[in-house]
Amino acid sequence: MKSSNQSHNGISSPAKKKTSFASDVLTLVGGTTFAQIVTILASPVLTRLYTPDEFGTWALLISITTIIGIIACMRYEFSIMLPESDKEAINLLGLSLTIVCIITAISILPIYFFKNEIVVMLNSPQLADFLWMIPIIIFVNGSFQALNYWNSRTKHFKRLSFAQVSRSLSTTGTQIVSGFLRYPLSGGLIVGSVVGYAVSTLVLGGQIWKDDKYFIKANLHPQKFIQGLKRYKKFPLIDTWSALLNSISWQLPAFLLAFYFSPAVVGFYSIGFRILQLPMSFIGSSLNQVFFQRASVASSQGNLSSLVETVFKLLVVIGLFPILTLTFVGSDVFSVIFGSSWAEAGVYAQILSIWAFVWFISSPLSSIYVVLEKQQFGLKFNIFNFITRLLSLGIGGFIGNARVALALFALSGIFVYGYLCFKMLAYSEVKASYVRHVVLSNLLMFSPVGAILFILKLIGTNQYLIVGISGLFIALYYLYIVRTDEEIYEFLKRFKFSKKILGQRR
Repeated sequence: MKSSNQSHNGISSPAKKKTSFASDVLTLVGGTTFAQIVTILASPVLTRLYTPDEFGTWALLISITTIIGIIACMRYEFSIMLPESDKEAINLLGLSLTIVCIITAISILPIYFFKNEIVVMLNSPQLADFLWMIPIIIFVNGSFQALNYWNSRTKHFKRLSFAQVSRSLSTTGTQIVSGFLRYPLSGGLIVGSVVGYAVSTLVLGGQIWKDDKYFIKANLHPQKFIQGLKRYKKFPLIDTWSALLNSISWQLPAFLLAFYFSPAVVGFYSIGFRILQLPMSFIGSSLNQVFFQRASVASSQGNLSSLVETVFKLLVVIGLFPILTLTFVGSDVFSVIFGSSWAEAGVYAQILSIWAFVWFISSPLSSIYVVLEKQQFGLKFNIFNFITRLLSLGIGGFIGNARVALALFALSGIFVYGYLCFKMLAYSEVKASYVRHVVLSNLLMFSPVGAILFILKLIGTNQYLIVGISGLFIALYYLYIVRTDEEIYEFLKRFKFSKKILGQRR
């Protein structure tokens, strides 16, 4: 008698891990946490090896590749998660990888014919030496996206965790070594990123091929790519444009700050926003990855609201306290950790902090409209988001003040992403009273800490002391939450239990 996951031709479907939501999230958190710690530890070194101009050039190249890379699979990578049949899903993976090759080839043309125009428009002559790397980054990143969703479908999150660690170590190691060797211009930062992307893609792809190669060989049929192309045509026809607008919106600050000001200002913005993301990325990106897979299942089972309530509370508890702390002491943190020459990046982080928190909440929840196949909403939202960002940064650039540009950008983002979060909660039928209770209770918890930090700033307390006190408050807050919040405690408890069970099964 054949096992339940064995097909008629004797080739078993890829084994799916039977783990809890908590276990999946925290498995990824392990890799993400290590990767983020490496980034945090390396950041003070990198800011002393490279100048703001070099960080700005790096940010511009990454912005270009991010815009093109977001449509490298024409969004068919999302479809890998949706069919019930693994045979259909593996052909969608094949379709996605085929499209990556086509988009990579197409991307060579504008770089070859419009190289000079790109450099002049972005006010960054140093960029000319590295534009040829763009197709390489698009290919490895697009391939990683497709493999990542197949990996999520089979719930082998340890593979992704290992790939994240590999990327972090290889990227940071290359950047530091290149910095000491003084690779010309900003090349060390850029080459480090290329190496990191390539290593993580090879690691993830190699692990998938090792485990699933017999299933892939038996069931991958290029003629079936056409079926997937037609069945999920909403992704390229609607969601691609939505994603492209969203990606351009995200990269607008780098492009417009370079156009109106200089690569140095882009460097301040890039390092400020990069560090601003770190406290939330310890679990946010991992939660996002697992949430999409679980939301697909929960929607079909009719219990999406319960899942969304848990995730929303977890995001607020994790993100609100540290982001409000950074709002008060951002410039001090950057001066102490990165040196006084990066204080302006800290001011940018303070300006962007509240918007970053609202984005942090809405980011994983935004996959709800994909799960519910409401791509039209995503397109409308991203058109509105693009227009508001363009106007905000354009007004600030016309005035000639980078801080004003970022303040308007942040203000518009708070309203736009707040609306996105509201709609996703409404789609999930989460009660507004529950949302108010979660947010207000966490604001009240921070209020005494905010008052203390305000007074310390007012009386001119030493920067090192302020940063130390802020770090202590954050550590005590997380300790208090784990000890007193039953839902968070049960979340972690279930994770430990799941690990023990998995250990016994091995």
